[in-house]
Amino acid sequence: MSFQKLDQLGHKLEALEHALAILGADEATHMAVGGGEKRAEAMSSLAGMLHAQATAPEIGDWIAAEAEQLGEEQQAAVRELRRQYTNLTCLPVEFVERQTVARMRSEQLWRSLRARNDWAGFLPALEGVMALVREEAALRADALGLAPYDALMEQYDPGNRAADITPVFAELKAFLKDFLPRALAAQETRLARHPLKPLSGSYAVDRQRELGLAMMAAVGFDLTHGSLSVSHHPFCGGVPTDVRITTRYKTSDFLSALMGVLHETGHALYEQNLPKAWSHWPLGKARGMAVHESQSLFVEKQIGRNPAFWRWALPVVERHLGEAWSLDDILPHVHHVERGLIRVDADEVTYPLHVILRYELEQELVSGRLEVADLPEAWDARMRDYLDLSTIDNPADGPMQDVHWPSAAFGYFPSYTLGAMMAAQQWAALTREHPSADDDLAKGDFSSINGWRRDRIWSQGSRWSTPELLERATGEKLNASYFTEHLRKRYGG
Repeated sequence: MSFQKLDQLGHKLEALEHALAILGADEATHMAVGGGEKRAEAMSSLAGMLHAQATAPEIGDWIAAEAEQLGEEQQAAVRELRRQYTNLTCLPVEFVERQTVARMRSEQLWRSLRARNDWAGFLPALEGVMALVREEAALRADALGLAPYDALMEQYDPGNRAADITPVFAELKAFLKDFLPRALAAQETRLARHPLKPLSGSYAVDRQRELGLAMMAAVGFDLTHGSLSVSHHPFCGGVPTDVRITTRYKTSDFLSALMGVLHETGHALYEQNLPKAWSHWPLGKARGMAVHESQSLFVEKQIGRNPAFWRWALPVVERHLGEAWSLDDILPHVHHVERGLIRVDADEVTYPLHVILRYELEQELVSGRLEVADLPEAWDARMRDYLDLSTIDNPADGPMQDVHWPSAAFGYFPSYTLGAMMAAQQWAALTREHPSADDDLAKGDFSSINGWRRDRIWSQGSRWSTPELLERATGEKLNASYFTEHLRKRYGG
């Protein structure tokens, strides 16, 4: 009987989640500027209702009383609901309110002060957020029986533990510090032999949009259950039956928007192919941020930057943009490597170093080994070591560059690089089973690639923890060698 009550509750929660997701996507794309205040009120009320219903005390009783003979899938559904309920109820309401106010204030300050490169002005706000993050980590650790930093990571990637991730990241970091100078030298040699053909820089937005839609449909996006819009920052939002993806266009560069579209399509394919029968239970949701990122990076990097893909894509680009490219001319743009200060602009080779730097620093911040006031020096030291660049007089492009820390999102950063590594490991497992994957790409045939991903990842929802899902899909635990081999093959000269 209690399973039935939980099932009914799930439908109510799903309806509120649906409304919030669509209102949020609309706010970022179509809402008139003057609509902000009332939209914030409406979303705040709905979020309050959702939280109150999802944390109601009787849910704990229903979960505890669940003694009926449940099937394996129902047991998995209750298990995942219990995990979510514990995570939602382990923070006192008074704490959540304090943290929400501090976080919103800090984010607003960050927006104005980052533009002015004003670290001193921002420092007190970030110190306030950090004190609350340490408090949150202790509360969660206590409720979950985990180490404080692991308890924060658990919110984004259930099952991930620093003890497992740190050695894998250490191996990757050692490889990248040695490999990056060699990849840059190989790139220079290639460009000396075959100079870069510049982009023409005249790409009308409507033509780029049509190209994006054609690519989305070809890769497997269901246009009857999703759409493409424009926003300041590309994202994938909405709900599985109505996925909203966005990009932003530069008329000077068609690759920027196209890669953004492919990345967000990767997220969307995951959402559109989750188990529909369980959509109103946590079991039917995407597993977590690293798995989600592995799906978007799979489409953007394993497929979208694969030379085989471009054999098929170049005629499609020519049809839409009226510009003919050879494989030798386009690949230097698609595979460009460059040291830079900004994580979101980084390429496949340098990006993980940006993430590992943040992963190391935030563990020190959470544990109290590093104070916020000392962050610019600590950041600069690692930036010099990993990328041979300095940010000491430029905190805006150093510890102030991301919104994550001002908004109290600690434990999130590792997901990005874990996603890239998982994508490479999934591609390796897939190509062992389907040796013709590259030939399929060259023909624009994504069916067996998507079939493998549907079976191993998408249809599994949240049945397994992040590490279990990867191991079941690929036959082994997270292994850095697939990603390093992928980089060596693509960028090593």
